[in-house]
Amino acid sequence: MSLWFILLLTLFAVGESQSAAAFNQTDLQTAMSDMRSRSYYGFVILLKILNSLPNQLQSNDLTFLMPNDEDLSHFSITTDELHDFLLSHSIPTALLLSHLLHFPNGSIVPSGLPNKVINITNSGRAGLFVNNARVVTPNVCLNSLIRCHGISAAMTFENVLPFHRVPKPKDPSKKKNNNDTNPTRSIKNMSIPPFN
Repeated sequence: MSLWFILLLTLFAVGESQSAAAFNQTDLQTAMSDMRSRSYYGFVILLKILNSLPNQLQSNDLTFLMPNDEDLSHFSITTDELHDFLLSHSIPTALLLSHLLHFPNGSIVPSGLPNKVINITNSGRAGLFVNNARVVTPNVCLNSLIRCHGISAAMTFENVLPFHRVPKPKDPSKKKNNNDTNPTRSIKNMSIPPFN
């Protein structure tokens, strides 16, 4: 269990850091060729647009999670939203399907955006899920350092944090007592959202 904790902690650290190394265009071109060979044309177009903008992709050590063309056709993505959309659909380390299957059920890994995380759920015969999307075409990109998997839908990022504080409204009529050490008051302020 502690090994998984260290692995997840490392993934979060990698997700927060920026790579100082130059982005290898050859790897991206090879990955896009692999994507085209499996009919992920829409995702390739989005990557080409993002790649044409300066300093958008920082590292080749990525796993892209790609919605299919039909699903992408339902989205209106502006160039301002493109960076966030593509990086939210990536994991900042290269992972094959066999690597993803070794994560404990319910593992949370960082996406390419620091404020969004991806929940990995192995549902046995129903398949492997990343947030709300099922991995439908694993290991599309095998000829470069970049890895990618086809998913059934664009991912949503709701209710992914395990808990959050809910501020309690202040009652001005009550006087604050600094000597109050009742721990249940803090516990009452915590809420755990339901998992879907």
